[in-house]
Amino acid sequence: MKELVQVYKALADETRLRIVFLLQTGGELCVCDLMAVLNLPQSTVSRHLAYMRGSGLVRDTRKGVWMYYRLREQDPLSSGVLTILKEQFLRSRTAEVDRQRLFEYLASKKANACATRNGGEQ
Repeated sequence: MKELVQVYKALADETRLRIVFLLQTGGELCVCDLMAVLNLPQSTVSRHLAYMRGSGLVRDTRKGVWMYYRLREQDPLSSGVLTILKEQFLRSRTAEVDRQRLFEYLASKKANACATRNGGEQ
């Protein structure tokens, strides 16, 4: 029961709810991806992600100097809550804007990565 309470506490913040939706939409994302979409400083995004990691909501992976986050496998009840939240997010104007910004940002990031590999500077 304590773990479920921690998940609900982690979801009791608008920014963390937006991060959950972005992770549901984009899968594993870097802190910089979330910063760009949410238009928030690194310290704010990292603080929210640390809280979410402590609650068991997300997992992190280090890849070089970058930290990537993804939603953790949840028990059936928490998983059901996240599914319901996603359905509600899809009706939200904020979520639609976030999703569009994520897709645009990731497309731009991918295009820049290709230019870097082909001898361009980043």
